[in-house]
Amino acid sequence: MTAASAQACWLVAPGRAELRTQALPAPGAGQVLVRTLHSGISRGTETLVFRGEVPASEHERMRAPFQAGDFPGPVKYGYSSVGVVEAGPAALLGRPVFCLYPHQTRYVVPADAVHPLPDGVPPARAVLAATLETAVNALWDAAPRLGDRISVVGGGAVGLLVAWLAGRMPGCEVQVVDTQPARRPVCERLGVGFALPEAARDEADLVVHASGRAEGLATALRLAAFEATVLELSWYGQRQVCVPLGGAFHARRLLLKSSQVGQVAAAQRSRWSHRRRLALSLALLAEPALDALITDASPWAELPAVLARLAASPSDAGLCHRIDHPPA
Repeated sequence: MTAASAQACWLVAPGRAELRTQALPAPGAGQVLVRTLHSGISRGTETLVFRGEVPASEHERMRAPFQAGDFPGPVKYGYSSVGVVEAGPAALLGRPVFCLYPHQTRYVVPADAVHPLPDGVPPARAVLAATLETAVNALWDAAPRLGDRISVVGGGAVGLLVAWLAGRMPGCEVQVVDTQPARRPVCERLGVGFALPEAARDEADLVVHASGRAEGLATALRLAAFEATVLELSWYGQRQVCVPLGGAFHARRLLLKSSQVGQVAAAQRSRWSHRRRLALSLALLAEPALDALITDASPWAELPAVLARLAASPSDAGLCHRIDHPPA
């Protein structure tokens, strides 16, 4: 592989990925060449893509910013890349940057597609930026208030980041609800509570559901207080989900609301661009406690096997899985 080529991870068919070498164009005016240091795997969306579970109706809406190919495959997919600028405008040369780019060792993109990392944010932590951006948008959609009792059902990376952000609001009591006791020490490090579903506190003013499971959504509805909001963050792909809307759902006048990061939350949309939202997310990553969410790391050569393993066992105890790319 030469400086004018790169390796990229392609999902060649549902359930199978491989690393392919491809030519790189020389960066032109207004472009940068980025050498990747780390990339992050989205355990929810990327494993659905890996299994070929993107519904045909969502093929266009689910395209990543620099995706190549089409669902179900072959497709080059991903959106959490951290690297260093090797060529481009002088102001960016040598700078560590974040880009919504698929898993690839080097790439050329417009200069305005990269986001310089703020001081104090190490590249290895910056792979959380896209996930934290989802959590920021979710709280904009949920609109919690000071002093709210907030439950987050599902202690994956997105749920934990939602809980961490909500826990920084004065007076809010935040509890993460998850079936895995191993989430407790992570919650303690993030400064939020934890409970197993059977011991979870009810009468929540706001419930955010991020478990990706129908049972989790049922728990979220059960924990909600009168006229509370239940915000649905999980994306199920082609799976059909049974939602328990009987019982006290109507009597408690619950609001079931969706949130998705593709659009800036309606309450902020007139003032916030995608770029401004991502800049905020990167700045928030200066908190060292967030390193607790990066539970696994693997070298670049193992990426196809890692994707297969995560897709086969979506309920394992890991959180963000970081891929470390080859040195220059």
